Amino acid sequence: MRPRTRVLLLAALFAVLQLANVTGRDTPDTKNYLSYALSLGGEGKREAAAATVEYVCAGRASIAHRAQNVDVVRFHAPDPAPRVLRECRDRELGQVRARLAAGQTGGHTVPFMPERFMRIFEVRPGYPAFLVPFVTLFGVTWGVWAASVVVACAGGVLAFLVLRTLSVPVPLALAGQALFYVLPCGTTAMRPMTEGLLLALTLAALWGCALALTGRRPRAGGALAAAALLALFTVKHSQALFLGLGLAGAGAAVAVRRRRRGLPPGRAAVALTGVGCAGVLGTVLLARLLHYPSVAESVQDLLTGHFARPDRERPWAEFFQLQGNFWTEWLRRQLWEPVFLAGTAAGLWGAWRRPVFGAFLVAAAGTGFLNQAGHPDINIWGDRLIVLAWLLPVLGVPQLLERVVRERAAVPAQGAPVEPVR
Repeated sequence: MRPRTRVLLLAALFAVLQLANVTGRDTPDTKNYLSYALSLGGEGKREAAAATVEYVCAGRASIAHRAQNVDVVRFHAPDPAPRVLRECRDRELGQVRARLAAGQTGGHTVPFMPERFMRIFEVRPGYPAFLVPFVTLFGVTWGVWAASVVVACAGGVLAFLVLRTLSVPVPLALAGQALFYVLPCGTTAMRPMTEGLLLALTLAALWGCALALTGRRPRAGGALAAAALLALFTVKHSQALFLGLGLAGAGAAVAVRRRRRGLPPGRAAVALTGVGCAGVLGTVLLARLLHYPSVAESVQDLLTGHFARPDRERPWAEFFQLQGNFWTEWLRRQLWEPVFLAGTAAGLWGAWRRPVFGAFLVAAAGTGFLNQAGHPDINIWGDRLIVLAWLLPVLGVPQLLERVVRERAAVPAQGAPVEPVR
């Protein structure tokens, strides 16, 4: 079977498995992105609110139904789904109608929250624009599901392409694709949120780095990394800033390391450093030009519970105190269940096998920690903000196993012919 066929079959298998949960994947922020997409598709505020609330509340009703089915005490009680659906509709639509009546009608998003909070989502048109064709063709429920499947499958395929560009054997490149699907990357990418696109675009940037650093298509690689940064700006501009900083730092580190060894810095590393610097500069300038919410505004949002309380007088002092508390508790929980730490360590070990590309991989995965540091809230579901850090085991573990596979291929069993690893 050709590698392309195996990649597509693996993606198709993942897609079929996602039929188990068509609804119930949304988070509180999903309402904002979905209503934005419906607005871009031509819906008015009230129509977008009604369709969004119907999707969200149907998901909550489905979750309530499934939860009661396995409740050892209440599994024979009446189905709670109709009641949950009705109460959810009344609550959500009541809040929206009150805000619309109060004059909160600006922007593309439906006013599910105060205006200052909604402004954060107004500057993220990338994911809503990605949703529009799916929602238009398939309706809200199946459109959101199909969009999630496409972006999650694309992430796995991009992981395969990165590894193959690095000349990792096909079986291990397929293992990297499978790791993307079974680790939290796949689960999080299926959530109707920005994280799926962040993962896919970050992998696209890494593919560009691999193309440039291996010398296969250096110009195309640099252009791909630049395009990924530009797209990231529309999805979540803070991620474009973080990834630009990472690419610039990794390229500079590679160039300095080569200089110390008496070698030229390398055209690819210098070019990628330039791409990263341009991404940082462009993100900062565009964010200011377009009057995007500042970092200080984001900190106030965090500390005031989405502006439900008065602004803090000393936000930065409280923010850094919270940072210490957060990472202490986060590390305690990771040591309790050290799957993430073990995967990260294995990924680092594998990345070290190709230290030049490894520097860019570590930098890209490190943006997950930067995302989490920007929102030190231990209650955010599923560690989704740090999910980019899982790219380290996705791409690093196959490289770690590469030597084992090649050695086993080079030392056949007694009397057995040697078969090349393809």
